[in-house]
Amino acid sequence: MPIVAQSTETTDWVSRFADEVIEESERRAPGKPVVVASGLSPSGPIHLGNLREVMTPHLVADEVRRRGHRVRHLISWDDYDRYRKVPAGVPGVDETWSEHIGKPLTSVPAPKGSAHPNWAEHFKAAMVESLAEMGVEFDGISQTAQYTSGVYREQILHAMRHRGDIDAILGQYRTKKAPAKKQQQKPVDEAELEAAEGSGAAGEDDGSSGAAGYFPYKPYCGNCEKDFTTVTSYDDDSTELTYACTACGFSETVRLNEFNRGKLVWKVDWPMRWAYEGVIFEPSGVDHSSPGSSFQVGGQIVGIFGGEQPIGPMYAFVGISGMAKMSSSKGGVPTPGDALKIMEPQLLRWLYARRRPNQSFKIAFDQEIQRLYDEWDRLDAKVDDGSALPGDVAAHSRAVGTAGGALPRTPRPLPYRTLASVADITGGHTDQALRILSDLDPSNPLGSLDEARPRYDKAEAWINNHVPADQRTIVRAEPDAELLKSLDEQGQRSLRLLLDGLAANWSLDGLTHLVYGVPKVQAGFSADATPKELPPEIKTAQRSFFALLYHLLVGRDTGPRLPTLLLAVGQDRVRALLGE
Repeated sequence: MPIVAQSTETTDWVSRFADEVIEESERRAPGKPVVVASGLSPSGPIHLGNLREVMTPHLVADEVRRRGHRVRHLISWDDYDRYRKVPAGVPGVDETWSEHIGKPLTSVPAPKGSAHPNWAEHFKAAMVESLAEMGVEFDGISQTAQYTSGVYREQILHAMRHRGDIDAILGQYRTKKAPAKKQQQKPVDEAELEAAEGSGAAGEDDGSSGAAGYFPYKPYCGNCEKDFTTVTSYDDDSTELTYACTACGFSETVRLNEFNRGKLVWKVDWPMRWAYEGVIFEPSGVDHSSPGSSFQVGGQIVGIFGGEQPIGPMYAFVGISGMAKMSSSKGGVPTPGDALKIMEPQLLRWLYARRRPNQSFKIAFDQEIQRLYDEWDRLDAKVDDGSALPGDVAAHSRAVGTAGGALPRTPRPLPYRTLASVADITGGHTDQALRILSDLDPSNPLGSLDEARPRYDKAEAWINNHVPADQRTIVRAEPDAELLKSLDEQGQRSLRLLLDGLAANWSLDGLTHLVYGVPKVQAGFSADATPKELPPEIKTAQRSFFALLYHLLVGRDTGPRLPTLLLAVGQDRVRALLGE
C-alpha cells in the first residue's frame, strides 16, 4: 500500500523544495512530468559523498510523486567523460591502466576479474544495485549512448554556431582572479571534488582555444581514442571540422553533422542537458556552486540553448565517522554498498533525509553506528506512540519507504548493539545466536533467526569487518584460578550474590537488574534503589564489580554489555568461570 502523502504544510526541507519544484514546473512545462536530475561519473567507486547527488533529488521527487504528480528522476551517467587518472585502492587495477588516460570511460577496460564490459559499467553496476536496495526509482541515461548515437547533434552544431557567445560568457570569469581561500572550520569535502572532477570540473575545462579560436567541443581521436585534441579549423556552413591529436600526432577532417565521436566541454554540456531534458531541479556540490564554477556559469549559458537554470541547492560534504573526509583518489572510500552491508536501507535513507542539503553530516562505520541505531529506534518508537515532532515524523516517513510503498524491514528489530555483541561472541554459530536472542525475552522468544534479519546480518558484518581484532570478544576457555583465589571477602560475596540470582533473572531485563543491583545490596541498599537514593560511591562500586566480571569472563577491563555477555556465555559456563 502506498505511503500516505505528507501535508504541504509540513515544515521539513523536502516539502519546501517540493512546493517550489511543482510551482516552477507548472510555469515552465504545464501538463508535463516534473523533471529532477542527478549526474554521476563512474570514474571509480561511486561513494557516499556522491550519494547525496542522488538522494537530494530523489527525496524531492518522491514527495512530488506522493502528491499525485508525474515525476522523472534522471540520472545522467557521465560515462563519456575522459578517464582522468587511475584511482588508488581499486582491486584488479594496476599502473598499466594509465595508458588509457584520455579515453572515454566506456573505452577503458574493467578491472581484472570484473564481469562487466568496461570501466564505466563496472562501477555503475554497484551503484545501481545499492539504489535498488534503497528504493530509489530513476531513469538512467548513458551519455556515451547519447553522444555516439547523435542524439545531441543539433545541440552540438548550435553550440558551435554560438561559440562566440559562449566564449564571451566564459571570458567574464577567465580574467577574474580566484578569491583567496579562507580558513574553514570543516574540511572541504574531497568526495565532492572527486565527483566533480569525474564530471569535468577538475580544472573546469571550458573548451579548445587554439590558433583557430575558441570551440566548445572536444573530439576523441580517431586513432588513439583519447581527447588530447585541438580543433584547428571549423566551417559553420559545411560543418567541416579539422582536429589534431597531441598524444599520437593523428589529424583528420570530418563533417560534424555526421560525426559522433566527441562531446561538448563540461561547462557547456551541463546547461545544454538542462535545456534538452527540461530539468526543474538539480543540486550541486560546493565546488560547482562557487563563483565562476560550472553551475553559476551554466545559468547564463543555458539561455543560449533556450532553457532555464534549474532550482539548484548546494549540498555539503558527507564524512565518515572517524575520518576527516573522503577522497576517492586515496582509495578505500566507503560506497553505498559498503554502508548497506552494515546498516539497513531505512537508516541510510534517514541520514540523508533528516539533514538539509547544506548541512554536512557523518556516516558511522565505527562504534558510533550503535548510537545511531539507538537514536533511530527511539524515533521509531516515538512515531509509533505519536510523540514525535512533525519534522522528525516526515524524515522517518521518507526513510521507511517511498510513494510506492514501505521498504522491507526486520520483523523483530532488536537493538543493534545487542545483535552486534551476540554476533561477536558466537562467532558465526547461528544456533548459539538464536539461543541467546531467545533468552533476551523468554516470554516472547524468537522462533527463527530470520525474525531478526536483515538487521542481525548487518550487525554481524559490522563486527567482522569494522571492529579491530583487539576489540573483539573472546570468552575464557578456563576460569582464572589465580584471580579467583586472590579475591577478598567482599569480592567473593559479590560473585555469590550474582550466582544465586542467575536462574531467577535469566533474561536481558532480569540480568540488567541483577548486575546493577549486586553492589547496591552489598552496600545495604535495596536492589531497586534509584540513583537519587544512593550515595555517589555506589557508582564506583558498580564499575569495580563490572571490571571484575569482565576479567573473569573475557580477560579484559571492558566488553559487550554485561547482561548480553552473560546470556551469550550461558548459565553453566558463567557459573564455571565465576568459580562456582
